[in-house]
Amino acid sequence: MSGINEATVLPRVMIAAPSGRSGKTVVSLGLMRALRRCGLEVQPFKKGPDFIDPGWHAAAAGRTGRNLDRFFMPPDLLRHVLREASAGADVCVIEAAMGFYDGLDAQGSTSSAEIAKATGTPVILVLDVTRMTRTAGAVVMGMRDFDPDVRIAGVILNKVRGERQRSLVSEVIERMCGVPVVGAVSKDGCMGVPDRHLGLVTSAEAADRERMLDGMAAHVERCVDMDAVLSIARSASPVTGGAQGAPIALDGCRAVTRAAIGVMRDEAFSFYYPENLEALERAGAQLVFVDSMRDAMLPGNLDGLYIGGGFPEEFACRLAANADMRVSVRERIEGGMPVFAECGGLLYLGRTLTYRGRTHSMVGALGFDSVMCDAQRAHGYARGVATGAGWLSAGTVLIGHEHHHSTVVDLDPDSTFALSNERGRGVTGGCDGVCRKNVIAGYLHVNALASPDWAPSFVDAAARFHAAR
Repeated sequence: MSGINEATVLPRVMIAAPSGRSGKTVVSLGLMRALRRCGLEVQPFKKGPDFIDPGWHAAAAGRTGRNLDRFFMPPDLLRHVLREASAGADVCVIEAAMGFYDGLDAQGSTSSAEIAKATGTPVILVLDVTRMTRTAGAVVMGMRDFDPDVRIAGVILNKVRGERQRSLVSEVIERMCGVPVVGAVSKDGCMGVPDRHLGLVTSAEAADRERMLDGMAAHVERCVDMDAVLSIARSASPVTGGAQGAPIALDGCRAVTRAAIGVMRDEAFSFYYPENLEALERAGAQLVFVDSMRDAMLPGNLDGLYIGGGFPEEFACRLAANADMRVSVRERIEGGMPVFAECGGLLYLGRTLTYRGRTHSMVGALGFDSVMCDAQRAHGYARGVATGAGWLSAGTVLIGHEHHHSTVVDLDPDSTFALSNERGRGVTGGCDGVCRKNVIAGYLHVNALASPDWAPSFVDAAARFHAAR
């Protein structure tokens, strides 16, 4: 692990854009895979609370994708995560989110620009130049001058229609803004990933994922000056500082095992921050991975169960068809096993899930039904304070985010909740974390870096259950 006051030489670059849907994800994926094909170790990062893009990043780069988020991490912890996760890497690629300066408020709190400034990372803008020539210079000049503490080090033009447009736009940007154009990506069918209501489909679901990523890399190699990108990355100043007493050190240390916690991880449930799983292990959990659709039942040695978010609605038929697993989960819950379920996991534990006019039986351990909606029901950061119900001690703070298109209906009127929300919608009326037996199930996707008491509390509950068996 790096020393707190050491300066670490870490080549890095942020791929950002003036707005969402500009193509920064596919350009980032193409760059990551192209750099990897050059023989470099590439560490990917995603700005903000996101599970899907980091999964694609990991597939492209061959290293675990990490998140950098100012709502979850103060600047010192951002730098700590950047340094520790990048051990052994030759270059880091950070994909920004939304518009580069967009945040929670007019000051741009939690924006990608804040991440770039806190980490001293040079920025390459991906600029969609559809139906644009000279105006592109005005956009880049505004992005460059809006915050003098940000370094816009290069531009990659996207969706370029031909040589004339490329030449004209490049001349304007370089002459008027003094920012080099390091690439001009032409429109191509390979530069796209299928998406759905929460964003891209997950990398695990893409049968032709490797072909897609190699196609993106080949197109980026043709259209982008890779040497110029690496030069920008290598111009980044050393990363200094770190998080004294950081809640998670990404150094592989493990505590003595105190309990076995199952993690339901498959195509239906794939939304897990790697830091959450590492935090559970550091608190003394042995993680046992479970497949909700292929395994017949939960392993007999489990002392707890973690069910993350994902797309249970897309796999509802298969989840319902695995009745033995649903019965196994319900019986373990009735027996008092501690469970923590987030969003998709919440839906799985209810009675039924209705999607596209079809209703599917779920576990039935919690007293409600759920319905998928066309419109987004919640999207944003969340903060809940434990009420004392369940295995979370009163006053424990959980911080994370919500992002879902579902709603809970026909909730049992005597339901209790583990969390009172200070921010976020929760399940109902500002409450989250439906509690029954030893289950806590809500819409909040907890982040262990921002919620250092979560993992120890969960493992403590599982250890107590183990001792009582």
